[in-house]
Amino acid sequence: MFSLENPVTPVAPARDELVPSRYALKVGDIDVLVVSDGVLPLPTQMLGHNVPQSERAPWFEQMYLPQDAFDWALNVMVVRSGDRAILIDAGLGMDPDLQLPRAGQLIRRLGASGIDLAEITDVVITHMHMDHIGGLLVDGVKAQLRPDLQIHIAAAEVAFWKSPDFTRTNMPPGFPDALRATATHFWAEYSSYVRTFEDEHEVAPGVVVRRTGGHTPGHSVVRLASGGQALTFAGDAVFAVGFDQPNWHNGFEHDPDASARVRIALLQALAGTGELLVATHLPFPSVGRVSVEGDAFRWVPVFWDF
Repeated sequence: MFSLENPVTPVAPARDELVPSRYALKVGDIDVLVVSDGVLPLPTQMLGHNVPQSERAPWFEQMYLPQDAFDWALNVMVVRSGDRAILIDAGLGMDPDLQLPRAGQLIRRLGASGIDLAEITDVVITHMHMDHIGGLLVDGVKAQLRPDLQIHIAAAEVAFWKSPDFTRTNMPPGFPDALRATATHFWAEYSSYVRTFEDEHEVAPGVVVRRTGGHTPGHSVVRLASGGQALTFAGDAVFAVGFDQPNWHNGFEHDPDASARVRIALLQALAGTGELLVATHLPFPSVGRVSVEGDAFRWVPVFWDF
């Protein structure tokens, strides 16, 4: 079983990699490692395509972000609970057609963390967008995985990708076709490993995956709870702008109105409990809490524990 405190046979980091790419913490007795899969440059319109540029511009200015495009973080988690080692989402992998060289770093960074793919007992897929499943499609990865690996995905998600509907999304050119192709490839490779659930499933002690819908019909979040502590991995339910503007529509949301409802309910719940939040596209390591500020929310990053 891997150890978050004492990585074995680490792979040397790239000489040009001058920023941290993993962050370890504990939730009660559960070990958690947040791993960066890199960054994904996308147009700023993707964070609020239902409002005009004149409304989006002040937010980006206040956040000291460029007005045209910026880098979305890609975060993945590895969790150890009991005798289970669980990978939550699998990053982008490598898609040369989209020319995204700074993403798809997960497999290399797992190796640098001393995590052997053969130790992973379970994979939870929050949804089947390519930046959450693509790492499993990198050449040579499948051969390193356990034959008894279980991949947990909501049944509604599997059904959706048999004939996906993109009519309410607002994506850059090329992305819908890439998403379809990646989901089809993933299913062809891993359908025999998939274990579906309807609404909620306990993967390991204190590790529960729950379908929320919204972003995609089977989009799910994962809640860790142990020793009076808790952390929710929110997948794509929450984006950086979603605290200040939870009703802005993200271009990758297949049902934007439902996504906003899911986002607001989740942020309200987390603000009420003070539990930790990690999300795929919040700035690495994305570990923080939620507070309420008037009619909006506020993300409160944790102080790093060294």
